[in-house]
Amino acid sequence: MGKRRWGDRRDGTLIRDIDAMHYVMPLMYPNRCDNEAFMSMTVDIAGTEEYIRKFNAEHPEARISIFDLVIAAMLKTIRLRPQMNRFIANKNVYQRNNITAAFTVKKEFRDDGDETLARVVAEDGDTLADISAKVRSQISFCKKEDDESTDAMNVIKKLPFKHLIGLVARFLDRHGWMPQSVIATDPYQCSVVLSNLGSIGMNIGYHHLMNWGTTSIFVIVGTKKFKPNYDAQGNVTMKKVIDLSFTIDERISDGFYYGKSMKLLKKLLENPELMEGKLSEEVRL
Repeated sequence: MGKRRWGDRRDGTLIRDIDAMHYVMPLMYPNRCDNEAFMSMTVDIAGTEEYIRKFNAEHPEARISIFDLVIAAMLKTIRLRPQMNRFIANKNVYQRNNITAAFTVKKEFRDDGDETLARVVAEDGDTLADISAKVRSQISFCKKEDDESTDAMNVIKKLPFKHLIGLVARFLDRHGWMPQSVIATDPYQCSVVLSNLGSIGMNIGYHHLMNWGTTSIFVIVGTKKFKPNYDAQGNVTMKKVIDLSFTIDERISDGFYYGKSMKLLKKLLENPELMEGKLSEEVRL
């Protein structure tokens, strides 16, 4: 990241050489939730599960799960496809300075169990094992402690004039001036938010984006299941798969770029060995 210039934010660099269409779109369509593109993907996980079994047998101290792989694959996709790490704020387009993933951790699997927020920051030198370790560490921490943003929200909850607080907070958020203590682990200040519905036996569905914050991508991971697969001759076989759904701010790029990015993500998930190298290591499609 170069020297910060006028117009840049603490969390992003203003894109100054953007094409006319992507310059105009935030002016005409200023709200993120009005510009959602919804996509879904089916991933063959037969080889993926075999990889997980082999990895866990060889590394019993650093076991990985399918959700770890999805997080790692999304982070690598975003690293190699930088337009996926853009966001729009105050009608400007920015390139995010960091690559981050967020997810919710339920402290106890009960109806009244508290939830807290986990955040993983990726580095160029991270491997699949490194990202998995970061995910494990965050989950362990969140089950025992409240994250920084939850602590800040607990303080705000006790203050009077909640409508005025909300008005000020939205103004600060729009300009990137929110105190770091409030948004430290806010999932909607990240590159991508993920929800593992498969862990509670649910399938994918649609999840909206938020006008608050800067997140442009939301991913839902569904439950593992068998689906029929038809070859060119019409023969059918049953394959074990998971479905993923994506909600993306369509203003940050175009359909061709999204399609190529989704193709890369699918390749990574079906060939996890491609994530054993550094996050910045290129992958041929």
